Amino acid sequence: MKVGFFGGTFNPPHIAHLVAAESVRDRLKLEKILFVPAAMPPHKIKEKIVPASHRLQMVKLAISGNPSFDCSDIELNREGPSFTIDTIRELKKSYSDYDLYLIIGVDLLMDFETWKMPEEILKECTVVAMNRPGFDLASVEKNLLLRVELVNVPGIDISSTSIRRRVKSGRSIRYLVPLQVEDYIRAKSIYM
Repeated sequence: MKVGFFGGTFNPPHIAHLVAAESVRDRLKLEKILFVPAAMPPHKIKEKIVPASHRLQMVKLAISGNPSFDCSDIELNREGPSFTIDTIRELKKSYSDYDLYLIIGVDLLMDFETWKMPEEILKECTVVAMNRPGFDLASVEKNLLLRVELVNVPGIDISSTSIRRRVKSGRSIRYLVPLQVEDYIRAKSIYM
C-alpha cells in the first residue's frame, strides 16, 4: 500500500494544492495523501507566517470533501524547524506497512542538496516532483532527476502569496481557495 506525504506551509491552502495532490494520488494509485502543515519551515524562518493552528484548521477544511486526503499535525507537535527527514522517519513508524511518497514541487529540487540529509530522504521514501508553471527542468541536476518520480499535474498558477495579497487589499479569493477556507479567513480576519 502507498501513502503520500505532502508537506508545506499552506499559508493558506488553495485549489492548486488540492488539484495537484489529487492528480498525484490518481496517477500513482496512492491510497491516501497526508497534508502536513510545517510548524517552522527551515527556509521560511524570517517570513511572517500565520499561526500553525489556523493553517492546520484551513487544511482540514480544504480537504474535508476527499476521503483519500487526511491531515497530520506531526510537525506542529515537534520543537524546532520542520525538517523533512525527521517527519519521514516519524511517519514511517505510523505507516510501517506503507510505501511512503514525498510529494514536492519540482522547483524544490533546485536546492534539494541543501536540505537536511537529502541522501537519506531519497533512501527512506520515493520523492515525487510535480511540475510547476514556468519552471524549466534543465535547471535541476540530471542525477537527481533520475532518482525522483516526475508527475505532470494541471498547471494552475495560484500562489499563497498572491492570495494573502488579495485578502489584504480587499479583493476576492473566490475559486482560488475552497469556500470553507475563504469563510474561515474572513471569520478569523486572517491576512487582513
